[in-house]
Amino acid sequence: MSQHTSRLPLLDTVKGLACAAIVAHHLAFYGPMSDIAQPLAPDLMAWLYDYARMAVQVFLVLGGYLAASSLAPEGVARFGQVGQQLSKRFVRLVVPYVVALLVTVLISALVRPWMEHPSVPGDPSLAQLVTHALLLHSLVDHESLSAGVWYVAIDFQLFALSLLIFAAVRALPSAMAKQRAALLGQAVVVAGVAASLWGFNRDAQWDVWAVYFFGAYGLGMMAFWASRAPQATGWVLAMAVLGGVGLALEFRARIALALATALLMVWAMRTPAVRQWRGVSPLVRLGQMSYSVFLIHFAVCLLVNAVVSSLWPASPWVNALGMLLAFSLAMVAGQWLYRTVEQRTPTLPTMLRWQASLVAAGVLVQLGSNWG
Repeated sequence: MSQHTSRLPLLDTVKGLACAAIVAHHLAFYGPMSDIAQPLAPDLMAWLYDYARMAVQVFLVLGGYLAASSLAPEGVARFGQVGQQLSKRFVRLVVPYVVALLVTVLISALVRPWMEHPSVPGDPSLAQLVTHALLLHSLVDHESLSAGVWYVAIDFQLFALSLLIFAAVRALPSAMAKQRAALLGQAVVVAGVAASLWGFNRDAQWDVWAVYFFGAYGLGMMAFWASRAPQATGWVLAMAVLGGVGLALEFRARIALALATALLMVWAMRTPAVRQWRGVSPLVRLGQMSYSVFLIHFAVCLLVNAVVSSLWPASPWVNALGMLLAFSLAMVAGQWLYRTVEQRTPTLPTMLRWQASLVAAGVLVQLGSNWG
């Protein structure tokens, strides 16, 4: 990720808004506080339940935008060895992710005896723990240990797919291919967007693979190149055609949002006054630590749900206040994870220690549950 690009206040503000929407969605989706508070604002709860989750599309578009800025800002690979890049990305993603999963496993074990609710994950199996630690849980259809962890695996897949595209184009032997590597790389991305929006994304059986989500991710990459091009008209038309045909084949609100986000990104980044906007400070800070908040918020929400719904099981107002408290504490916990784990430069030994800690803690929880 380009540090200069990723720290634009505009992008961080957008990430902050999307992060807040995801946390609010999970608070509405995973009860019981939301079930008890629902009569106070049924329309708001329904909107959060049904639509706030689509903020994931914003993250996908931004992820593609930042990937293009880092891997191929001119359309041609500017990174070194693929294996080294993949390893660095995996370690950086997995260290805070595993720490957050460890916290979630322990909190789930704590609340499980006194809160019977579908939102509480069951005792983790050894296979479940290992596949989560390796980002393989969705591929082998293991129950998630925390809300939204599928996205971390998909993010890594999308990054890996992008790396392979640009590395493959760079490795083409012909002189003409090398001369036109930028054009070829961008053309493959465009073709990938078409394949995803017109095909893979219309079949839910592909939703554990990067190709299902590459439409939104690739639109983000195209938005980056459009923002840097002397003239953006061609890129904008290509994005509109790709998205328009995809929506004509099968309308999906999430794809409409991804397309709108990508087009707005082009406009914003080509408009100096918008690009240089300093953002909304709280949202900028939230955007900077959005990954950590995303990872840890479910554990916090689970704990607050257990306490509030148990002590005040019939009070809509107290449970509504509990939802606000859980939202606030999720921000605090996310800041802690960001400062103590994500901001530090991770290493392979550090990752292996945390992965081993997650597996060990999960096994102990399972043994304790069996003995109990």
